[in-house]
Amino acid sequence: MNTGDRYFWDIMAGTSTGWDDTIVASGTPPGIGAIGIVRLSGANSFYIVNELFPSKDLAVQPSHTLHVGYLKEGDKIIDEVVLSLYKNPKSYTGEDVIEISGHGSPFVQQQIMEACIRKGARLAKPGEFTQRAFLNGKLDLTQAEAVADLIASNTAASQRTALHAMRGGFSEKLKELRERLIRFSALIELELDFSQEDVEFADRKQFYELIAEMQLTTGRLISSFQLGNVIKNGVSVAIIGKPNAGKSTLLNTLLNEERAIVSHIPGTTRDTIEEVINIEGILFRLIDTAGIRQHTSDTIESAGVERSLEKMKHSNLVIYLFDIHDEEKEVRQRKAEMDARQLNYILVANKVDATGEQAAREKFRDIKKLIFISAKEKSHIDLLKEKMVETVMAGTADKDDTIVTNARHYQALHEVEKSLTDIKAGLDNKLPGDLLALDIRRCLLYLGEITGEVSNDDMLDYIFSKFCIGK
Repeated sequence: MNTGDRYFWDIMAGTSTGWDDTIVASGTPPGIGAIGIVRLSGANSFYIVNELFPSKDLAVQPSHTLHVGYLKEGDKIIDEVVLSLYKNPKSYTGEDVIEISGHGSPFVQQQIMEACIRKGARLAKPGEFTQRAFLNGKLDLTQAEAVADLIASNTAASQRTALHAMRGGFSEKLKELRERLIRFSALIELELDFSQEDVEFADRKQFYELIAEMQLTTGRLISSFQLGNVIKNGVSVAIIGKPNAGKSTLLNTLLNEERAIVSHIPGTTRDTIEEVINIEGILFRLIDTAGIRQHTSDTIESAGVERSLEKMKHSNLVIYLFDIHDEEKEVRQRKAEMDARQLNYILVANKVDATGEQAAREKFRDIKKLIFISAKEKSHIDLLKEKMVETVMAGTADKDDTIVTNARHYQALHEVEKSLTDIKAGLDNKLPGDLLALDIRRCLLYLGEITGEVSNDDMLDYIFSKFCIGK
């Protein structure tokens, strides 16, 4: 009975666990390329590929070696390939792994995978290779999720953050604090066995110090999520101002291309235009809005103004652009309105080429933190870009610190923070050990959920289903 038959009868008999079988998937994106990689993982990887690679016995070859030859099914040559061998446990998944590097034809890759399936492998589910790495202890859950983040990274900042998490930068500190809390939990629960003797095994002073340390660490991680969200998803920037202030010209200048129609006629931009620019590793989604004016008889322009106001409300950052010829009183009024709305904004005076920068600065000398530019002449645009990055990064964690980018981690950390507050309140009020132990267990639960030390199948299936197939 061959491997495929055995697998079939295992399923029919209900004895297949789903994790003991061998999986196969393409490790390269769809499309034509120079090389296409097909990856297998599982106990029968070597047996399956041996059936297709008559040149030598792969089972006796050393791990981490390369082998060149023809992949054949019977007398039919499928492709000339390079095989990369990784024997358990020294592989990505912790299982026997073989990577087949063939020519990058989608048809050839499909032929290779179908041949492997006929020999007993099955097609991998999304994220199943990484899920096996987690289940076999090669990665914790935060590291596994960082793999998906690294694959999806599109800036230097998101790449750096994902690599930091993959190296265990996020989880190591949490694991250490969790281990220390477990030790105190054990001592607290031991006290319950001696409740009649009124003894304390857990040093309350050291316990207070640990709680304070954990609250500080948790607070920093929660605060970093704002920056993490910016790094992962980018920053929405609404460019607003009166008609003909130069918003479309500024958008074109920032993008260094003619994206928006520029005209001296007020109200030219009727709808919002969105484009993306990368500044110092952060994605800014620039939104050129319709000019905001109080009264217009144009129905389409009015709808555009309404959309502009809506975009302003939901943007991470607002660039309020005004003409250098505008009155100082009016600019102050707009500034007060944005302060009242608690918007994150930058005030930008445009068209300084018309009056000269010195005259412009003198006119608006009483308004602080203004940036003077000429969008048309591309003057001081680099200064505006620096200010955009500075405004977004203000008050956030240092870029080399651990940064939380995952909403699941963020929610769990909030629960950890609540639990720590309850534990401290319990210590302050000298609650009995059994009640204190409940709050400690809750805190341990949420810490364990972050790293995967506490998990359930539904949660894991959801997390790994978001991965691409082959990873």
